[in-house]
Amino acid sequence: MKPRHKRAAIIGGGLAAIGLAAYFVLNAFESNLVFFFSPSQIESGEAPKNRMFRVGGLVKEGSVKRDNLTVNFVVTDTAKEVRVSYTGILPDLFKEGKGVVAQGKLDDSGHFTATEVLAKHDENYMPPEAKHAVDQAQNTIKTLK
Repeated sequence: MKPRHKRAAIIGGGLAAIGLAAYFVLNAFESNLVFFFSPSQIESGEAPKNRMFRVGGLVKEGSVKRDNLTVNFVVTDTAKEVRVSYTGILPDLFKEGKGVVAQGKLDDSGHFTATEVLAKHDENYMPPEAKHAVDQAQNTIKTLK
């Protein structure tokens, strides 16, 4: 084999290895990427079914139902609502009427099964995504009146 052909084979193999590595990195990045959706966006069908994402808003007053370690509650952005179920121990700051972000999957029936629940850390804080979703829903309600 001529030196020119060896050099071309090495360069081609190197490019193939770089391409393969880039594919694996981008694939891992895509599978770990988690988007945020408000209850209004979920209701309008923007959220993916059976794929991990986050939903946030306020825990609706009177909606928390406990059955051993399984907790069912409703997340609202004051315009629309999403039923959520979570099995596990909730954060100490999880309360009705307070901000919450839940990560999980939406099934075909529109029920959200959370794998993680995040609550606010003081009485003045609401996760930025949830605050934006609530503000947007309230602005939509005001424009419809």
